[in-house]
Amino acid sequence: MIRENLLRTVRDLSARHDTTAFAALAESVHPSDMAEALESLKSRDAARLLPCLKAGTLADVFVYFSEEHQSRLLRELPRETVVALFEGMAADERVDLFHDLDAAARQRLLSALAHGEREDILRLAAYAEGSVGSVTTSDYVSVLPDMRVARALAHVRATAAGRETIYVIYVQDREGHLCGTLSLRDLLLADDALAIRDIMRRDPVFARAQWPRSRASELIGRYDLLALPVINGGEKMVGIVTVDDAMDIEKQEDATQLARFGGTVGSDDTDLDILASPFRTMFRVRVFWLVLLTLFGVVTSTFVAAQEEILSQVIVLAAFIAPIVDMGGNAGSQSATLVIRAMALGDVRLCWQDVWRVVRRELPVAAALGLVVAGMETVLARFSKGIGLDVLLVVGLSMLVCTVLGGIIGVLLPFAARRMGTDPATLSSPLITSVMDLVGVFIYFAFAYAFLGDLLRQAG
Repeated sequence: MIRENLLRTVRDLSARHDTTAFAALAESVHPSDMAEALESLKSRDAARLLPCLKAGTLADVFVYFSEEHQSRLLRELPRETVVALFEGMAADERVDLFHDLDAAARQRLLSALAHGEREDILRLAAYAEGSVGSVTTSDYVSVLPDMRVARALAHVRATAAGRETIYVIYVQDREGHLCGTLSLRDLLLADDALAIRDIMRRDPVFARAQWPRSRASELIGRYDLLALPVINGGEKMVGIVTVDDAMDIEKQEDATQLARFGGTVGSDDTDLDILASPFRTMFRVRVFWLVLLTLFGVVTSTFVAAQEEILSQVIVLAAFIAPIVDMGGNAGSQSATLVIRAMALGDVRLCWQDVWRVVRRELPVAAALGLVVAGMETVLARFSKGIGLDVLLVVGLSMLVCTVLGGIIGVLLPFAARRMGTDPATLSSPLITSVMDLVGVFIYFAFAYAFLGDLLRQAG
């Protein structure tokens, strides 16, 4: 159904309170499209329609709402609908939703849930936000190592309904320890008389529940896994992290990295929200970096002001200060971004061998880039401003050196930040531009005095 038609239909059904037609419509469209249409309604109007949906359909639609809209709907929906919603959701999704409830609402919900679901929510909710355990789901299929293949297949058929994934089957002993894994394909193709321990893959890749959740995403990507088993401190398996959860983690991590790279992360490592964060928090976090960068700017401007003598003799030099120092900052930001990404993927570590390897790789690239932009700058300056060869030499050499030095500083700053125990993205971006502003003007006027100093002596 075309998006505009769906929005119009949902609004019409809401106005007529036609819950029967709405339930039929929800079964025929994608949950994402239905969630978008419902978000166009007032929350109380959407809350009148949602209770008519089956528990599974309700859960499928609900996860596509924004967190703000979910919170509003939870306050509007009847208690029995909220209970049905939690019963229909995947384990990791309902834990996320459980965290959004206030203490009173949590207590009311837990008292209405079945014992097994209540225990599952409390167990997964006990893990800290941002940990692997907080994104773990208990909806997986497991078998015992001493089962025969025929019996294991029957067990999978009996228990697979409602599980988040069945393509990977986990082998656990009776105490819950992870012994190995096998794919559904391996199970289907194996001889019925074989024992599971004979066909399982031993020593599987796993994550610990207390690890940062980014580690789970990294492992899933590195080993091309559909799901990653998670074990607790007692070496028992508590659940899995699926590949779609890993994709969500990466999106959130990318947003966090972007916020950190702009210096907009709070002291508690939480991202600033332009709509939800308090004024005091927004001001406190952002003013720190701006004040720090202002101090760099004052030092830079003071140094430039002290070069009044040479600028008065060759006033055209002032026109090239901004592009030269900006090029150093831009080159440094590019290099820092590549290093931070390599660190996140585990391609480089904090060791001298990797530092030297990265610098050796960056140096010829930065030099080639510097030659290109320096040549382009001098050609354009020659034809657009008609300046002499001596000034062109100063501009070209400054552009070349600033680009190369910016690239080297850009690859070194993330390593320095990691060595100090600071997030590389938090430190690198705000500092690179300011550092290169200061270093760039030093380089620029050093070349100016070297090649144009005779003008000062003649004037003197």
